[in-house]
Amino acid sequence: MASAEAAFEPRFLETRDGVRLRAGLWNAAEGIPFRGVCLVLQGHSEFLEKYFEVFDELRGRGFAVAAFDWRGQGGSARALEDSRKAHIIDFAQYAEDLRAFMDQIVRHMDDRPPFALAHSMGGHILLRNLHDHPGIIRAAAFSAPMLRVFTNPFPENLAIRIARWMVRFGRGNDYVFGAGKRDPIALPFAQNIVTSDPVRYARTIAHLEADPSLCLAGPTWHWLSAAFASMAITAEPGYAEAITAPVMIATAGHDRVVRTEATIAFAQRMPHCFHGMVEGAEHEILMEQDHLRAKFWQAFDDFIARALPGT
Repeated sequence: MASAEAAFEPRFLETRDGVRLRAGLWNAAEGIPFRGVCLVLQGHSEFLEKYFEVFDELRGRGFAVAAFDWRGQGGSARALEDSRKAHIIDFAQYAEDLRAFMDQIVRHMDDRPPFALAHSMGGHILLRNLHDHPGIIRAAAFSAPMLRVFTNPFPENLAIRIARWMVRFGRGNDYVFGAGKRDPIALPFAQNIVTSDPVRYARTIAHLEADPSLCLAGPTWHWLSAAFASMAITAEPGYAEAITAPVMIATAGHDRVVRTEATIAFAQRMPHCFHGMVEGAEHEILMEQDHLRAKFWQAFDDFIARALPGT
């Protein structure tokens, strides 16, 4: 089969609130029993090109792949004049992105509900979708979903209050402290906190160098405040217990972005959740070294065999 990179032909759709999103679709590999559609949901600041390898791994497992860039990142429309700002007012806007993609594209690909693979922020949005719309996804696998985050150098409660204050006093469109000076292309591998794999890190940087319009420097106070508000919703009593879909959650043993202990506690409260720790992995498990990724894919294959029997 042609690789996901070679076969990539961008598609575009528009949400009900007029935001243009970039998407991509890939057929499953030939000669393998077709399992259905797998929806891939990226994390904060990511883009389709970064996941070409993952798309091919899913296609080789019998899945057709559907993916898109969230509003404000990748090749989708940006909200502010400074396109390097990650900006949103409410995480309900991300839910609208997912709804539009499901309605306009995914539901036409297969009669059955799709499977989903989601990372970090994408995982957070998917968990909210599973809670609010039971049955829309057959089963889902998560890589380090965003349920609580590290807020260094501030305590979490103070960081939440600062974000609210900045929005209240008209600074919501400003970068959070220090973010405006970030240049992801110039960040040395030794200073990154998302992967221990220099090859995959360099590959991501190469995509950004080839198309700097994909770059994000960091979030605005509006984005951060919206993220805290959404995470507070998922932390409510009974929230995890209400998610009844079959779920696999992989956490990273050396995560410095999301709080693994919060994810494990959430997973333990879900009625149909398998949790596994990838020891030694940084936050982006799917962008890690081969031996760490192999642990994820073994758990994924075992989960698929249980969650989607007969496919």
